[in-house]
Amino acid sequence: MYKVKVYVTLRESVLDPQGAAVMNSLHSMSYQEVQDVRIGKFLELSIEKSDRDIDFLVKEMCEKLLANTVIEDYRYEVEEVVAL
Repeated sequence: MYKVKVYVTLRESVLDPQGAAVMNSLHSMSYQEVQDVRIGKFLELSIEKSDRDIDFLVKEMCEKLLANTVIEDYRYEVEEVVAL
């Protein structure tokens, strides 16, 4: 079994109104040190082992469903889980 952590973030060139709202709220709470906030998504997948390549499988899922590749970037980490 694999545990896959997927991180999806807006591309740098894309405005992030939700991040701007959070930053403004932090500033109003006296956290002036915060210079920028970008909001993203975190997904954790449990995937059974199969004869399919795990990297190919995860990239395909990200590009078809989990990330909007027009405005978002993604990265992922794969960890093999050993059943006890």
